[in-house]
Amino acid sequence: MHFIDGGVTSPIGFTANGMLCKIKESRKTNDVALVYSEKLCNASGVFTQNRVKAECVKLTKKNISNGKAQAVIVNSGNANACTGPQGYDNAMRMAKAVSSVLNVKEEDVIVCSTGVIGQQLPVEKIESNIKQLAAGLSKEGHKEARIAIMTTDTHYKECAVETEIDGKKIHIGAMCKGSGMIHINLGTMLAFITTDCAISSAMLEKALRQSVASTYNCVSVDGDTSTNDSLTILANGMAGNKEITGEGEDFDKFFEALNFINTQMAKKIAGDGEGASRLIECNVSGAKDVETARVLAKSVISSSLVKAAFFGKDANWGRILCAMGYSGAEFTPEKVDVDFVSAKDSKRPGFTDFVGEQTGEVSSIRVFEQGVPLDFDEDLAKKILSEDEVKIMVTLQDGNAKGTAWGCDLTYEYVKINGDYRT
Repeated sequence: MHFIDGGVTSPIGFTANGMLCKIKESRKTNDVALVYSEKLCNASGVFTQNRVKAECVKLTKKNISNGKAQAVIVNSGNANACTGPQGYDNAMRMAKAVSSVLNVKEEDVIVCSTGVIGQQLPVEKIESNIKQLAAGLSKEGHKEARIAIMTTDTHYKECAVETEIDGKKIHIGAMCKGSGMIHINLGTMLAFITTDCAISSAMLEKALRQSVASTYNCVSVDGDTSTNDSLTILANGMAGNKEITGEGEDFDKFFEALNFINTQMAKKIAGDGEGASRLIECNVSGAKDVETARVLAKSVISSSLVKAAFFGKDANWGRILCAMGYSGAEFTPEKVDVDFVSAKDSKRPGFTDFVGEQTGEVSSIRVFEQGVPLDFDEDLAKKILSEDEVKIMVTLQDGNAKGTAWGCDLTYEYVKINGDYRT
């Protein structure tokens, strides 16, 4: 398995495009994206667990309930959430517009929106530009599409890999957006995955849900879960491999590639949190089971006090223990070790090797051991916590399970961004 270029258009048979339709008048970059497959795809998706769901989410859940889809249309600048019957009609009009220019069924169109909640979507702006948008579909169009889905993101997020299944080259591509209103169980994030792998809808759903549990659902920026979260995957089977219809070696290979991509995208979202200055990764090992490890890791990176401490480059390990303690997960506090590690340290086969392979400089520091605080070099700790990526290593002695979660620091800029987001 290796990285390739192309994002959502890297798989065979997929094209994309994006353009500026002025959904929000102040927008200067593309705000509507279109992704299309030459063939009808097996499809699956996971969506927000917020009880308040955007109208586009309601429509898309209905459209892919049969495990099929062929196109995706998504706009930024307007969430089409809390907009009632008119909002649902506007979402249907987006699907109908795609159907009219691509000769696909309306019910085979995935519709997504992101942006301000509670304002009616000016869908006529999409309808008047849909022919031009469709005419520009191309393999290079992922570059236009990845920009169109951004809101407060500071940079686009995409990834693609190639692997081999059943003697055939398989490609998986993805693009996503997400920067704020991000919390466990998705969070104002939209993610779109495409693949030319032949895999049944049932196994596609199994792979997606299993992967999401350890990737996207382990990200938190600000503790808010959006009304619009949507993660969809389309598989058109054009790679020519024997269709994966059950578990086995081929499914395992597909899952490995999918999970790798989802991990990369989850980290990109966490690292681009609104106003964030660093990515925080929490690794918990030695837990009694995987769920416990994940709950503990999520609690740490979700803590506002932990986030604030990392913004201040303060090695305040007490906040980490506190967050673990109120997580509800069972662990033995008297047998906990905590290390801070610079992500630049590429060696790290275990938690006890504190010397970086590249520079030979100390890039890790233990601050808490066996339930007891240690005297440590505050200057060294601050240097480690000043890196763009920092890892919190929590070692337990309750079992052999591991779990990871990703977040970011909480900065003054976050308040500035969200203080006047609507106006």
